Amino acid sequence: MSEMASEKELSAYVETTRKEIEALESLEELDEISAKLKSKRSPLGAARASLGAIEDEKKRKETGRLVGEAMASVMGVFDARRMVLEKSARRQALEDDRLDLTEVVLRSLKAPIQRGHAHLVSQTQDALEDVFVAMGFEVAEGPEVETDWYNFEALNIPPGHPARDMYDTMYLDLGEPETVLLRTHTSPTQIHLLESAVAQGTLPIHAVMPGRCYRLDTPDARHLPVFHQIEGLVVDHGITFGDLAGVIETFTSAYFGPDIHSRLRPAYFPFTEPSAEFEITCTICHGEGCRTCSQTGWIELGGCGMVDPAVFEAVGVDPDEWSGFAFGFGIDRCAQMRHGIADMRALIENDLRFTRQF
Repeated sequence: MSEMASEKELSAYVETTRKEIEALESLEELDEISAKLKSKRSPLGAARASLGAIEDEKKRKETGRLVGEAMASVMGVFDARRMVLEKSARRQALEDDRLDLTEVVLRSLKAPIQRGHAHLVSQTQDALEDVFVAMGFEVAEGPEVETDWYNFEALNIPPGHPARDMYDTMYLDLGEPETVLLRTHTSPTQIHLLESAVAQGTLPIHAVMPGRCYRLDTPDARHLPVFHQIEGLVVDHGITFGDLAGVIETFTSAYFGPDIHSRLRPAYFPFTEPSAEFEITCTICHGEGCRTCSQTGWIELGGCGMVDPAVFEAVGVDPDEWSGFAFGFGIDRCAQMRHGIADMRALIENDLRFTRQF
């Protein structure tokens, strides 16, 4: 190419270089030609250097434009080829890393195939849902990430309330500090249901709400930081505490067996009034008294009570027209009691010797 590059010469150079680049088969070869293309001794480099020798300003600008366009065309072809070769190199690297498991698979096929099954907690949740559906309840779900309003305030637990100390809450780094959290109980789903029922005019409510909950608990024989609860809510005309006691007794006998019964003891929960803790006959000793039930014959299962009017008012339900009760207990605890599991941590250890028993 002459120092005073013509448009025809530049076009011919671009076409020749394009064919040369597209013929390259490796990134190493591409790197070698890259150095040549960018060198001051390359045809385009020499043409660019010769621009200063052109005295006519108009011709100098025109030649500079042609050289720049030629360089852009060449580098466009270069970049496109690099993308193709890099994609090919990645594909080859994946192929080189691929493991041939044919022998392992064939060997495993000779052994009996073991099918997996639902975890004990999932089985327990399904069984509980079946019991409550048979009693006329619907099954509802709610989000595991909640705002402070749904998890506490709408449930009659305002900021600074002593009852908040009962919940070792896991707050998330979202929004204002301590406004978004992993729910500490399934009770927020009650608020969602009540809000929806008020908006759509679908009261009354007869529902159970199973789900995963989170607290900063240290794992031990009876507690886990990630656990499962099932919540029940009934809102209708003329609901009484006697209705609550009857539902709990019916559930207890249906799930644990006809020789297992329930009893209620006075307790305190901010979102129910009056409130109670309910106990069931110890499933280990069947009421005779043992170490598990501290010789009392009873095991605490959960909490319950009549929905506090303040909760109704928070979501726009008239407490003078409607009444209701709520209850909640641990699904993991039910599994533990029904199957006589001494340590709840066994539910999360993934020990096949344990999980295959259920």
